[in-house]
Amino acid sequence: MTPPPAAPAPDLPDADMLRLDHQVCFSLQAASRAFGGVYREALKELGLTYPQYLAMMVLWERGPLPVKAIGERLHLDSGTLSPLLKRLEAAGLVRRERSAEDERSVTVHLTDAGVLLRERALPVPRSILRATGLSVQEVLALQDTLGRLTASLGRAG
Repeated sequence: MTPPPAAPAPDLPDADMLRLDHQVCFSLQAASRAFGGVYREALKELGLTYPQYLAMMVLWERGPLPVKAIGERLHLDSGTLSPLLKRLEAAGLVRRERSAEDERSVTVHLTDAGVLLRERALPVPRSILRATGLSVQEVLALQDTLGRLTASLGRAG
């Protein structure tokens, strides 16, 4: 698959290209921080941090998974993911089991409490959608654009 042609550089003088307001990475960082605040409030009742919520979403969606597969899905390394899963296990939401076939592999399973938490989490996505002030179509278009951006940056990096 051939990557799309690079977008032409905007007609801005080099000095203007260094303006903070012209940096897409800064806009993404600011949006991410704003999302963090909204999610922090939305997840408070569930007792989850945003990264924990993401891990739970993967398990709710796909069922028991090896730690490696969760990390790949969330783009997290094991050094970040392992402590997160330990905290979820201490909270009684997941159970980690070492594979009998491969001692290096650990599979994460939802506990009954973890399964039940899904029902309490159902209102969260709509709450976040309302907070964005965007329509569902706008959010889907933004996700598509960000997916293409992430893929392009991955190839460039």
